[in-house]
Amino acid sequence: MEQNPDLTKAIEKDSPIKEWLVDYVGQEHDPEDGDVTVEMIIDTMANEFPEFLMVLAEENWIRGYQQAMFDIDDAEKEIAKLEHQNELTNDTKS
Repeated sequence: MEQNPDLTKAIEKDSPIKEWLVDYVGQEHDPEDGDVTVEMIIDTMANEFPEFLMVLAEENWIRGYQQAMFDIDDAEKEIAKLEHQNELTNDTKS
């Protein structure tokens, strides 16, 4: 499976919470180049605050599932519409 390139992006300290989090994760991981990545933050959060990540993962899964159901419903409506148009076209040809 392809890896998300955002996992390896260095995080900029452009807000107070990012500054705190990047410094904290940087102390935990002590990266050679000094860059803290999203992957490092996820790893730290998984170890120290798994409840937070679980809620995000569950919510993401639920929203993805709901979107799939909406997409299926829309596709079924479109198929029914096309079938109806085909029936009308065939009826006028007969």
